[in-house]
Amino acid sequence: MITTVPYTRDLVLVGGGHAHALVLKAWGMDPLKGARLTVINPGPTAPYTGMLPGHVAGHYGRDDLEIDLVRLCRHAGARLILDKAVDVDQSRREIVLEGRGPIAYDVASIDVGITAQMDIKGFAAHAIGAKPLDTYAARWRRFLTSAKAGDVAPYVAVIGGGVAGCELAMAMAFALQAAGVQPNVTVIEAGPEISGVGHRVRQQILRAMAGLGVRVLTDVRVSEIRAGEVVLAGQAPVAAALCVGAAGAFAHKWIAQTELPQENGFITVGADLGVIGDEALFAVGDCAVMPHAPRPKAGVFAVRAAPVLHHNLRAALSGGRRKTWTPQKNYLKLISLGGKSAIAEKFGMALHGPFMWRWKDQIDRKFMDSLEDLPEMAAPQVTGALASGAKDLLAAKPLCGGCGAKVGRGVLSGALEGIAKPTGDVVTGAGDDAAVLRLKAGGFQVMSTDHLRGFIEDPALMTRIAAVHALGDVWAMGAQPQVALASIVVPQMSGPLQARTLTEISRVANEVIGAAGGQLVGGHTTMGAELSIGFTVTGTREEMPLTVAGAQNGDVLILTRPIGSGVILAADMAGQADGRDVAAALAIMAQPQGREAQVLGRVATAMTDVTGFGLAGHVLAICEASNLDAVLSLKDIPVYSGARPLAEQGISSSLMAVNRADAVVEGVEDALLFDPQTAGGMLASVPAGQVDGVLDALSVQGCVGHVIGRLSTGTGRLRVS
Repeated sequence: MITTVPYTRDLVLVGGGHAHALVLKAWGMDPLKGARLTVINPGPTAPYTGMLPGHVAGHYGRDDLEIDLVRLCRHAGARLILDKAVDVDQSRREIVLEGRGPIAYDVASIDVGITAQMDIKGFAAHAIGAKPLDTYAARWRRFLTSAKAGDVAPYVAVIGGGVAGCELAMAMAFALQAAGVQPNVTVIEAGPEISGVGHRVRQQILRAMAGLGVRVLTDVRVSEIRAGEVVLAGQAPVAAALCVGAAGAFAHKWIAQTELPQENGFITVGADLGVIGDEALFAVGDCAVMPHAPRPKAGVFAVRAAPVLHHNLRAALSGGRRKTWTPQKNYLKLISLGGKSAIAEKFGMALHGPFMWRWKDQIDRKFMDSLEDLPEMAAPQVTGALASGAKDLLAAKPLCGGCGAKVGRGVLSGALEGIAKPTGDVVTGAGDDAAVLRLKAGGFQVMSTDHLRGFIEDPALMTRIAAVHALGDVWAMGAQPQVALASIVVPQMSGPLQARTLTEISRVANEVIGAAGGQLVGGHTTMGAELSIGFTVTGTREEMPLTVAGAQNGDVLILTRPIGSGVILAADMAGQADGRDVAAALAIMAQPQGREAQVLGRVATAMTDVTGFGLAGHVLAICEASNLDAVLSLKDIPVYSGARPLAEQGISSSLMAVNRADAVVEGVEDALLFDPQTAGGMLASVPAGQVDGVLDALSVQGCVGHVIGRLSTGTGRLRVS
């Protein structure tokens, strides 16, 4: 009997802005049962506005600046879709995305911020907006590195003399000085003076900029931006190896093209933060405007609005009563002055100096700490009498998803001993990647089945990875994918949510199988306690398919993909992984390997894909079947970013200990050799004389091959050097 509350409503948060980040934190502490939460954002992190000038100046690292949306979504039980919204279909209640099918919603909220992309000739080609913040911050880091190395001139132009433009100009000048480079920074303002502050603060900012050598031009109009310079109307051009647009806040163009009610591209909302005229939509932060209470674009308003948004989203999902929000008229401005000094302004009063910087730093760090300090995910306690051995299993690591949930190599081998030997048209059976059947019309067919226990909340991405994972068995035998049957278990949910989920799954399954040259011909679906997706696949090959038994003395081992995904997924499940590492690993796992298999299949003597048994287990499978020994070079084995430090902290998949016990390895000890991989790389033995040609052929196809070891005559032993 399934006792969890079934999903009946879809809540979608578009954008990872400050308000949505705080909603995620609150949701994880007290989720609304029956509501499925989805977050859509282009990247796995979102930058915090308040710390951007400090980051540019060099006072904060990248990690200090970025909100980890992957960890927040894991905490909230939400699926994170890394994509960009490009439209809102209000009639169908769908968010249209740039890179995948639309996402349906019952209630949705938009918090995508603003952009500083300016409508100036040459801006798109030769300048960058200060917002989106993450795009600008990455560009600045590259520029600073190049300027420090002397590869580019330290000439910077900032278009816009408001608070944001002045802060960034001072931060960039300070950072260039700290790097030992004499900066040449110019602020270009169309108005008669720098704006957004009172007279007293304006004078203090001007003095601070003068102290850093920042030049200010007022009453000037930019007519064009060219490579290396900003052209001004009626004045000499300003040299600019880097040109930054910071003149005001501009709405995203895609919002302006929707049917949403708006003012100058900003979504109009009421006092409850609901979109005017639409009970199912909300908008918050800089992308929204409240006609009855207009306010400047400032992060403080999004932070203050978050509790009201959280309450009203729950009310919209459950039929409750909404609250109203009135933003304060006066708010504290804390303006960075390049170095560790700042100005505080409120009610026309101003204070400046290092103390103000320390105060600002304390406020900013407290905000970021509130989003980092997430409760540990503890397993529910089991009470009452237990059967012998149950207590020990409960005390072990929580069961992982993906290949981390599989049965160990030793147990599986023992269970397969009783299976009948291949007869008739069956050439090979259990023990290899796929069974091989001889076709009466000539040639061979391979057949395999694989499924994955859910390790992420996104059914579409799970389907993509599960399909790539299952196809790996066909590709590993050098065969061409033919047909596939899906086996899908979805969590209990209402009829409409079932339809939405299965539509997403079937769309992706068709795409992946079709792109591989096969056909999805059907399958089976059921509801269960958790998401599980698998495929039975077949493939064909004219000549005898590759197995693990054909490797030869002197062959070189080539691996096409990093190891360490099991550790990363285990850390993600525990809320301990860096979101950028999780996103990067999932992106690689979701990539098909048909091109790699095609190149390797032409010359390999044996091939397999590295999955649940870990790299050591799969190398040993080749060694034992081919009566060879292997030596692996640890330094040449590629590892997913973030996996090594996590493994050194003792984090491991629930299957790693079993893999270690099943695979005897001599020489250097490395836990990642036993890490179970999901959608892991192709592992091929290739004649030594053909290695260079294979690596070149992989490169031409946009693929990568890593030479990780060699094989020699032996008895099935593995040594790591």
